[in-house]
Amino acid sequence: MSRWHNPVRVVQGPGALEALPALAEEALAGGGRALLVAWGEAPLAEPAFAALRERLGGRLETTVFPHSNPTLAQLFEAHAATRGKDFRLVVAVGGGSTLDVGKCLARLMGETVADVDALRARVAGKAWGACACRWIGVPTTAGTGSEVTCWATVWDPEREAKLSLDTPTNYAFAAVADPALTRSMPVGLAVSSALDAVAHATESHWARATNAVSRALAVAAIRTVMTHIDGLFAGDEAARAAMTEGATLAGLAFSGTHTTACHSLSYPLTLRYGIPHGVAVALLLAPVMRLNASVCDVAPLLGAFGAEGPEAVAARVRGLLLRAGLRADLRGWGARAEDLPGLAAHGFTKGRADNNPVPLDAPTAQALLAEIL
Repeated sequence: MSRWHNPVRVVQGPGALEALPALAEEALAGGGRALLVAWGEAPLAEPAFAALRERLGGRLETTVFPHSNPTLAQLFEAHAATRGKDFRLVVAVGGGSTLDVGKCLARLMGETVADVDALRARVAGKAWGACACRWIGVPTTAGTGSEVTCWATVWDPEREAKLSLDTPTNYAFAAVADPALTRSMPVGLAVSSALDAVAHATESHWARATNAVSRALAVAAIRTVMTHIDGLFAGDEAARAAMTEGATLAGLAFSGTHTTACHSLSYPLTLRYGIPHGVAVALLLAPVMRLNASVCDVAPLLGAFGAEGPEAVAARVRGLLLRAGLRADLRGWGARAEDLPGLAAHGFTKGRADNNPVPLDAPTAQALLAEIL
């Protein structure tokens, strides 16, 4: 039986941002205040945010969260700042890190968490009731799909772990994805973010929880991104619009399937070497595709990539990364062969590694990492 569900209202494409003020007002129809969380001041110069401030007036408070890969300590600090305030809506404006923090703040709104240790336990917990605070996701990058998923990544560097606040009660009230907000992205970030979207789509296609709708969305997402990604190097508006569309399609595709081995094995790479998330997952696409081809039909994926086999996918990914000024192997980021056993041991994230169609064990994980060393 194939099932797919996603309750997020999606407004996507050029001009989508104009819908934000009305959506925010609708979300606050029952009263309360709104918290606008942005990665910085730059995107807030768009006219839609002036219209939002005018419409909500004193009911809107703005804060900046400039951190990438948010840690438990950073989330705790942001959450502590909301205590005692009657926020009933969070509007998160930024890349995946900002959106993840926004949805965490919405989910934790009204709770009192004593310290970072208590927050660690709360994020890992599953006892989530109805959410008292809605949230709206406004991405300024095109890749993570966080605006249409119900989980949020929080990093725990003290334990070299990635945590996920994962509950179906945490879908956004709405997602507003306008390519105008991605214009300031450096080309390296634009390319790595687009490849992250491709990984989301690819993994949703072969995930144990895959379904017919996710597979259709996945193929459309990969084709949309890979057909237009070269236009990012020329600053092409059509390419930016295509990346936003592809990222939204990919987010919808994996919103009900989760990711698999590529993402699970990528987390220690980001934690230990600071490899951008999109780069880490993209490098693992071809090795994991080759592994999964023994039990999955990867032909639709290869068709969407415009590639004849996993080797051609690997070459295409490496070429894009190098062209964007990004290192395309683990050695380039400081990894050594002797690091691989430890990296493999930390690459088994529950709900991701065990979602891969071919079961992962330590030797298999180490062999996959060795392919991209």
